[in-house]
Amino acid sequence: MKNIISLLSILFIFTLSTQISAQKNCKVLDSNIDSIYTGKCKRGLAHGKGIAIGIDTYKGKFSKGLPNGRGSYFWANGDIYKGVWKNGMRNGEGTLSLSIYRNDSIVSDSIISGLWENNKYIGPKPIPPKVSIKTSVDRYSFKMIDASKTRVLIKFLQNGSRNDNLFNFMMSSTSGVETKLGTLIGYEFIEFPVKIKVNYETLNKFRSAIYQVIFEFEITEPGDWRVEIHN
Repeated sequence: MKNIISLLSILFIFTLSTQISAQKNCKVLDSNIDSIYTGKCKRGLAHGKGIAIGIDTYKGKFSKGLPNGRGSYFWANGDIYKGVWKNGMRNGEGTLSLSIYRNDSIVSDSIISGLWENNKYIGPKPIPPKVSIKTSVDRYSFKMIDASKTRVLIKFLQNGSRNDNLFNFMMSSTSGVETKLGTLIGYEFIEFPVKIKVNYETLNKFRSAIYQVIFEFEITEPGDWRVEIHN
């Protein structure tokens, strides 16, 4: 029994010393947070969840020695960024809290929230399209294909194909000029945000009855949008 306990103790000490050694040999490639690292490692580099401490502090996901994924960065001056990282830079959605100190007290602070690219703030997160009325609609989708145009085109589908059985069709918009592109209909020269409403009757999937469809939505982000309505 004593021999078993001694063996387990040796194994525990060996495992602990191995982990400590691995942490020492696990590098963080950002010189501002490379003094102490605790976390997962792969091929000698911080990889996975971890905490890195130096002049600044980072807690979150790593990849190949750099912050990558979701994490929080704490600067020595009190600034904090919480959000998404890529290759050691702020990339994606995140919030930066800036603090201005004077005589060891915060005299002002501000929050910048939105989207980031290569450590630069590129703007607030776009508001997704919002559907306010949905009657007799199986499913729908929105896709912005070009940011340089101001247009919304709608495609009507049923059973995976174009729905040609639309009766008493009516469409309205808060701005823009009616337009067509092939089988797509909608508005161009739109001022965003825009609210569009379509109202029509159509056969059901089995062609056995007619029902009324009402679909009203609002798009805030300017662009060339494609909307699909499935009945």
